[in-house]
Amino acid sequence: MYLNRKIDSTLVEWKNDPRHKPLLMRGARQVGKTTAVRRLAESFETFVEINLETDDEVRKYIEQSFDIQGLIALIEVRYGKRIIPGKTLLFLDEIQGCPRAVTSLRYFYEKVQPLHVVAAGSLLEFALAEVGDIPVGRVRNIFVYPFSFAEFVAALGGGVSYERAFDFAKSGNLPDFAHGKMLDYLKSFLIVGGMPAAVLAYAETQSYLAARNEQRDIMQNLKEDFAKYKTRVDPAVLRTTLRSVIEQTGQQFTYSNSELELTYAKSKKCTDLMERAKIVMRIDCTHANGIPLGGDINPKDNKFMLLDTGLYLYEAGLNLADWINDEPAKFVNRGKLAEMFVAHELKKSGSPLDDNPLYYWHRENKTGKAEVDFVVQHRNSPLPIEVKSGTKGSMKSLRILMNEKSFKLGVRTSEENLGALDGGQIRIVPLYLIGEYESVLRN
Repeated sequence: MYLNRKIDSTLVEWKNDPRHKPLLMRGARQVGKTTAVRRLAESFETFVEINLETDDEVRKYIEQSFDIQGLIALIEVRYGKRIIPGKTLLFLDEIQGCPRAVTSLRYFYEKVQPLHVVAAGSLLEFALAEVGDIPVGRVRNIFVYPFSFAEFVAALGGGVSYERAFDFAKSGNLPDFAHGKMLDYLKSFLIVGGMPAAVLAYAETQSYLAARNEQRDIMQNLKEDFAKYKTRVDPAVLRTTLRSVIEQTGQQFTYSNSELELTYAKSKKCTDLMERAKIVMRIDCTHANGIPLGGDINPKDNKFMLLDTGLYLYEAGLNLADWINDEPAKFVNRGKLAEMFVAHELKKSGSPLDDNPLYYWHRENKTGKAEVDFVVQHRNSPLPIEVKSGTKGSMKSLRILMNEKSFKLGVRTSEENLGALDGGQIRIVPLYLIGEYESVLRN
């Protein structure tokens, strides 16, 4: 059973582009990279998939030579398939097993440009760090994340319901029954998360336990990968740092932790490695003085979040039964989870061709502390977004930032239906639609 993804249309566009470059698919383990490529392969006459961790002959050839015509001849012999530009999809999987294969992509582009070549790997970022000659301008990057909320709802057969709720929201009038239905889906999504195996298990069985079993397997596999980092850092320290990330979700990250015996240097190295492996994502603190937001950050102030809400709930050891029996409204009230959900949706809402960095705002002075959960770009200006757990809560920090920077528009996202405050300067966007904020704010 294949579950449709946003990435599918991007891959089809790449296939149909006569100027296509070799494609480098980047993302964490088990987010669906290989499955999406195999789906795309159905539209080609020939598909050749090579695992560079297990195919010693192809790996050795690439390590010794960049003769692309010779490599193609070798692959045709080994796999018994003709490789025909325009009709064949060549997939180099687990490319981290042969870092030189990343460099070889430039020669595919220069020597056999009509050939469709895709490369991917579960620890690709480490290979990129080791490659001295990255083929800039000759390779297209595409970033793959876990399922978004909209993709999840569609996987459960609720795609039309989501589309109609979205249409209502764009018109500025979202009926309460539609809002309530989306909150029910949101509760399920927070538990199941967006990892494809967990989503598929839940879609087929409607069992949270089936999804939880998949989450357990995924986390075990991710932790087993830590052994592959051992030349860089002790796997035990990585596990300890991951625990620290889980505990500090939603907070400005404190690298040093005496209870966990983490120094700044050790913790910083570990978070860098886990971010490179896409297990965690970093949110930088911006001064929000203008666009681009990344040009005005404090590099030492960061937040970190695990790549998926379902994995977070599993890893945090929260009792599944307690969450299942909770009311949707009360369920969303859990602040850390709501903030994590918004971070993921904002990350996934951008183009798959960009890494879509995230930012928050924090200020501390003699008058006290103020923090706004996210700052994004809306048109050509910064847009602050405050995440609220529930339907109430002060927005003191949001108003401080808006007044200080003379922002004309801010967003409060929560379990509330559409609305507005402060004469329309603060717009209320339901949590489940935060990834569509650009369209919702047009009204």
